[in-house]
Amino acid sequence: MGGPVFPWRNGNRFELLIDGPRFFPRMLAAIERAQAQVDLELYLVEAGACAEAVVAALEAAAQRGVAVRCLFDGYGSLKLGSALVLRLTEAGVELRHYNPVHWRRGMRNLYRDHRKLLLVDRELAVVGGTGLTDQFWRPGAEQSEWHETMVQIDGPLVADWQMLFDRQWRANLRRTEWRPPTHFGLPRLPKVPSQGEGFGRVAYADARQHRDILRSLVRALNSGQRRIWLATPYFLPTWTVRRSLRRAASRGIDVRLLLTGPRTDHPSVRYAGHRYYPRLLRAGVKIFEYQPCFLHLKMVLVDEWVSIGSCNFDHWNLRFNLEANLEALDPALTAAVQASFEHDFGQSRQVTLDAWEARPFLRRVQQRLWGWLDRWVANMLDRRD
Repeated sequence: MGGPVFPWRNGNRFELLIDGPRFFPRMLAAIERAQAQVDLELYLVEAGACAEAVVAALEAAAQRGVAVRCLFDGYGSLKLGSALVLRLTEAGVELRHYNPVHWRRGMRNLYRDHRKLLLVDRELAVVGGTGLTDQFWRPGAEQSEWHETMVQIDGPLVADWQMLFDRQWRANLRRTEWRPPTHFGLPRLPKVPSQGEGFGRVAYADARQHRDILRSLVRALNSGQRRIWLATPYFLPTWTVRRSLRRAASRGIDVRLLLTGPRTDHPSVRYAGHRYYPRLLRAGVKIFEYQPCFLHLKMVLVDEWVSIGSCNFDHWNLRFNLEANLEALDPALTAAVQASFEHDFGQSRQVTLDAWEARPFLRRVQQRLWGWLDRWVANMLDRRD
């Protein structure tokens, strides 16, 4: 596994928060109530109304004596701007950047911190896939340009999220791997509880090739009995994940993929992922492309098991990024995730095999071009490993 494995914890409370107009006000309120400590770890951070609101809340917390730490990715935060950085540091916020971009670092510039995590007073965690940009939320707006989810967590599981953050905060200065407390962690993935509520665990990936998230996902896909619903904005899954999806569909399981439609920030990635459609469709996998806006959420529902977080489950994320997902078994959260999926399926266009084979010539060219390039890059990286 390449690192310690977090166990399942019970006695937790989860709340699914859908889209920025719902989760950002909740996150700001938590920061405003903070009495001792606020920790924030993010990939995409850009100057704008959203960042302005969060920076103001962090400023105010630091000025009233709260210990505020921010860990931003060195590439994803390039557009934050010196003015907002200065405001944070002058207010007493400790700000660190993961792997700052530098030409001398060469291929090491590809390693990024893609996690999204807010921790308040070691009692509350909010985890998911958001960034700090206006696409996710503009104060006062009722809708967001990018569709995303976060989960608020209260309970014993917060301590594990805090440990994950603290680990990276300390290691960030030395660029070293996690050195966990003595006797911490499990030797292998724990079994999913057979039933109950309030169960959750931290699943993560790091640059040391810890594959907790991937192995847990594949195990869930291979053991699913009724349904496998998976949402991701960038559909470049590993060969193992694709095989598991096909095999599940061939067993008669309801396998559905919720993917981004024409509204995307990376059209080339979308076209590259299209090369996997035919074989999946022939195996019985149902593919839905979300139409209203850019679908940015990363969420999986297998029977009653839920995984939500920062990981897109693609070979690029799992090779280079720090990632973190909440895995949960909780009837209320499962019901909320199911309702979210059903609502999004209703706003999506289902891709059928007949329609796919009749797609325009230009789409075929785009798919082949970007699909070939993605395959070539992946093969080169495999040789490098």
